[in-house]
Amino acid sequence: MIVVIGGGPAGFFAAITARENDPGRPVVLIEKSGRCLRKVAISGGGRCNVTHACFDPRELAGHYPRGRRELIGPFTRWSAGDTVAWFTERGVRLKTEPDGRMFPVTDRSETIVECLLKAARDSGVQIMTRREVTLVAPAAAGGFTVDLRDGDRLTCRQVVLAAGGRTSDPQGTGGYRIAQSLGHDIAPPVPSLFTFKISDPLLDGMAGVSMPDARIRLLTDDDRDPALEQEGPVLITHWGLSGPAVLKLSAWGARALAETRYRCEISVCWLKDATCATLNDHLRQWGDTHGKQQIAVSCPVDLPRRLWTALVRKAGVDEPARWAECGRDLRAALVSTLLDTRLQVRGQTAFKEEFVTCGGVALSQVDMRTMQSKVQPGFFLAGEILDIDGVTGGFNFQSCWTTGRLAGLGTTGAEQ
Repeated sequence: MIVVIGGGPAGFFAAITARENDPGRPVVLIEKSGRCLRKVAISGGGRCNVTHACFDPRELAGHYPRGRRELIGPFTRWSAGDTVAWFTERGVRLKTEPDGRMFPVTDRSETIVECLLKAARDSGVQIMTRREVTLVAPAAAGGFTVDLRDGDRLTCRQVVLAAGGRTSDPQGTGGYRIAQSLGHDIAPPVPSLFTFKISDPLLDGMAGVSMPDARIRLLTDDDRDPALEQEGPVLITHWGLSGPAVLKLSAWGARALAETRYRCEISVCWLKDATCATLNDHLRQWGDTHGKQQIAVSCPVDLPRRLWTALVRKAGVDEPARWAECGRDLRAALVSTLLDTRLQVRGQTAFKEEFVTCGGVALSQVDMRTMQSKVQPGFFLAGEILDIDGVTGGFNFQSCWTTGRLAGLGTTGAEQ
């Protein structure tokens, strides 16, 4: 018998794969809550961002702050294209949005949930809900004993641990403890993919304003780390900053941000492609042709008007001032504010259901071809319990499909 711990995407893929590849061996999937696949059901605003239209394994692995080197091999064995084909073969068609995210054409996450549940039922996976695993221990005769909180004990040949990350286990008493008890090292779990809490007069009344192509940088003692500067859309919210650029920075800078206790300084460049010299020249020319107009009203760059007015104020320019009065010093202040707005981060907030965990079981202790532990033979790991996390856009589900698939094959002695 094979026991799979965790009823999320990785656990289901592992259980289905194991059962389909070795129909004669029982597979039991154990989920401690009353409902499986909860994260799948709420993901993507209820649409489920299944994967990303990135079909080159090396390129795909580049979207993972933790795991990017180790995932190249697994993605060669099971990549986004394989995931699309798997769901298509089971009657679920996916569509690709302009930014590369892939959703079911129904725009309903229940389509994915129902597909996985049906595949599990059809293959003969036994699903146990509201059952919590408290202990996994090597058995004297080989294999493992799996103890449940209600007093039951299962005996099996292999175990797949797919219990999720810190979001699935906020107290860190489940999957991490099981992995540690069997000799695995845990990279300390901290949040990834979150938005920034910022209280600054610049942002007052700006909720809903967005810039499609900005650049944001975390200011640290080590400004040489290119990962701590990210580009993309930035959205001003009621509590601070969000948007893809912020989420990417929160992922790549997850450890650095945790070390600051989310109290740090960031720099926002609202005009990503501008330079000090070109912007200064543009403002000077604008002033020459719009001298009678108020600086706060007459916007010379591609910015939302409300944001331009707020940035003018932050630069210290008096609102009645006109462009004819904009000399070298005022232009320098405007250029500095547009290209290097300094804001103080004073906390982090989960971004809807995209909140994931940076940290988990050390990948050096896992055979990435089969997802079998190098520390405990017969013990496999998949999904967010591993020290793997990707940026937003379907990448975190893809690592679950891939590691779950390889773990399921590994339990049957097969490789993709």
